[in-house]
Order: sequence, then C-alpha cells, then structure tokens
Amino acid sequence: MAAASPPTVDLEAVLLAHLNANAEILDSRSFASSLGVPHKEVEDVIKSLSAFRVVESADITKETWALTDEAKGYAARGSPEAQLVAAIPPEGACKAALKEKLGDVFDIGMKAAAKNKWVGFEKGNKELVLRKVEVAKDELQGQLKMLENGEVIPDKVIDDLKRRKLVTKEKSIWYSLKKGPEFVAKRKILATDVTREHLKSGHWMDLEFKDYNYGAQGQPIAIGYVQPLLEVREAIQNILLEMGFSEMPTNTFVESSFWNFDALFQPQQHPARDSHDTFFLKAPATTTQLPDDYLEKVKQVHESGGYGSKGYGYDWKRDEAEKNLLRTHTTAVSTRMLYKLAQEKPFAPRRYYSIDRVFRNEAVDRTHLAEFHHIEGLICDYGLTLGDLIGVLEDFFSRLGMSKLRFKPAYNPYTEPSMEVFSSEQLCFYFRPYCDSMNHCSVSVFSATMKV
Repeated sequence: MAAASPPTVDLEAVLLAHLNANAEILDSRSFASSLGVPHKEVEDVIKSLSAFRVVESADITKETWALTDEAKGYAARGSPEAQLVAAIPPEGACKAALKEKLGDVFDIGMKAAAKNKWVGFEKGNKELVLRKVEVAKDELQGQLKMLENGEVIPDKVIDDLKRRKLVTKEKSIWYSLKKGPEFVAKRKILATDVTREHLKSGHWMDLEFKDYNYGAQGQPIAIGYVQPLLEVREAIQNILLEMGFSEMPTNTFVESSFWNFDALFQPQQHPARDSHDTFFLKAPATTTQLPDDYLEKVKQVHESGGYGSKGYGYDWKRDEAEKNLLRTHTTAVSTRMLYKLAQEKPFAPRRYYSIDRVFRNEAVDRTHLAEFHHIEGLICDYGLTLGDLIGVLEDFFSRLGMSKLRFKPAYNPYTEPSMEVFSSEQLCFYFRPYCDSMNHCSVSVFSATMKV
C-alpha cells in the first residue's frame, strides 16, 4: 500500500497567522526551516504579499563560502592525499597502478602527500610509491565538513581552500517581515473574470473583483529594428529636407561614361576610368542616347577649354564617352540634373540632394565592399561663393551635432576651388565641397562617402 503524501501547507495563511500573533518575523530562513519547506517557496509568498502592501519586508544579505563540486566529493570520500595514502598497500604500489585506481585524483594527491611527507620512493626506483605514515590525518576533509555544516573556520584555512579552488563565495538573501498598511489576517481572493458557472449559479453577485491596472504595460510586441545604415540615411535625409533640398532621382545604377566622367570634366585618361577602379558593362557595352548639343560643348572644353578653362589639350573621343558602367558616384545624377535645369526657361534657383549606392572595383575585406553609399548635394543660383558653401556645410553639420569644423584647401583638377572638411568630433564622412562657375550661374556642390 502506497504511503500517503504529506498535506500541502498553505504558506500564505500560516505566514499571515504568525504575523497576526507575533507582529514580525525576524528571519524568513528560520521560518521556512520550521515549516520544513524550501525558502524559495516562502520567498515567493513574501513577494506577492509585499506587492499588495499586506506585509513590509527588508532584505538581509550575507556572503558565505560554499564548497565547489570538487570539494563536496573530497568532503564525502576524503582529500586526494588521504585517498592516495589509503590506496597504497604496506609493500608499496607502482605509479601506473595507483593512477589507474585513483584517476584524476592521483596527480593532485601525489603532490600534496609528498609535501606532507606521507609518501616516498624506493631508492633507485621512482616508479614504486611507499607509504611513510600508517594513518594520514585528513585535516582537509575535516575543514570541508565544518564549512559544509556552516561552522566558522579561520581565514588562513579559507585562503588555502581558495588557492586550491575548493570554495566559492555565495550571496544569500532572506527577509525580515512586519505588518504592512494593508495587513489582513486572511486575504480575500478577488475574482479576475466572470465565468459561465458564475452566471449560471448567480454567485457573480457576491464576487469581489480585482481592480484593473490601467497603468500596467502590455506584452512587448515583437517588431523589427531599423538597419543602422538606413537609420543614418534617414537622419541625413531629414536634415537636408529641413534645409530646403529636394531629392534627385537616383534609380539609374547603370550610367554612361559621359555623365559619370566627361560631363564632370574628368579627362578620358584619368586613372579612375581604369577597369581596376570601375565596373564596365559587357552587355550593353555602350549607349548612343546622349544629347549631341551638350556633348559637343563638353568635347570643346576637354580639348581647348572655355568659360575660363584652358582645357586638357587632347583629342576627346566619343566612343570612350559612350561606354556603360556602374556609376562610381552619385555626381553622375547631379550632372544630369544640371543639364535638365539648363533647359528650363526662365531659370529658377534649385537645391538638390541624393543618397544612394555607388560601385567601385575594390578588393573586398572586412572594411570594404564593392558598393557603398554616397551623399551629394548641390545648390544652383546666381552669385554663390565658396563662403556660401561653407555656411551650408556648417549648418548641415551642426544639425548632426558637430560644431567644431575645420576647412582645408584641397586639389582636384576638375573642380576649383576645392576643400576638405574635418571635425574634432566623430565624423563618419569624407566631404569634397567645391564651387564651379558656368555661364555666370554658380553651382555649389558637396559630396560625401558614407560608410557605417
């Protein structure tokens, strides 16, 4: 016949009855021990009652030394050195046999037993281990048992046990309790829902319902997170829109060399046009959809100059300008927009920006990819100067939280004047601002590489 299980203790009722009679509980550990239940169960009841202010609790914290799993084994079976001595017969034993019998304990026990001069070796035979004592007094096992039983042992002993990694420090938390402002000898269980049974029996009229907590937070909704690069892009986009810029269409990843290089007055022998730096397309390899009138003007400036330029003095070739490629910068978009703006009559000032992917034939490693994002902006109006461009950049960076800027002159053969921007604060971009004059209409341009 199976034994009857012990009756379940109503911990909350017992705890409240004890507080009602004695006003306080000094030690929740002792209280749990007197009931023969784990302290964790009493702790759960205390937290529940504290939440409703039925009781008031104060934490009692104590740090104690606890045995490691290895030390618990030594406390039960004896220290490694004592186990070693016990395993050696009066005539001695060879190392191999002892190691096979004791396993991992052998090396530790051998070292400690030799230090205590409990074992030795036969003269001329280092493989035969001899006992030098009849009975080994196992102080380590006694110390571990004392610690296991909660007895106080000297600090010097603790230091030795720590050195041998046999003890670890544990933090114990228990509680002292007293009546709270909402104390009752027996808590009434409040209903949380009206059930079908309540309605059928009519008991719902006698129920007391738990108040709704309208301030409680609901279950967190599992949602995605913005990719860091897109977050930076959105922040920059919002700043440029606030500054009055309009976005340029950047959906043309494939560009002609004309708009990517020639219209920017980058000479056809420039190293950037090499296949080691630029991805050229095989199919379609070329395009013929270029504005002939503008192409002729660009050719003239390349060969002999104009608008204050001396040109490069070489024979410009149309077939080089017609080559298709993956755009190396979004400035190709800017050249298209400037051409389109020149066709509008009458002229009206414009502010444009773009943020999109560009492609360079770079060696891929942990900090470089063959594609990255490029930020570009341009302002087209009469009478613009380099000072105006500096003011726009200072406004832009101040909105990003960077105010300590330095502007340094820089040389770009196809932009004049040019400069670079530096900041003592964290700066994620390399900016290349410049001004150009075209038919008495000034264009201020800033471009940046964004790698996050």
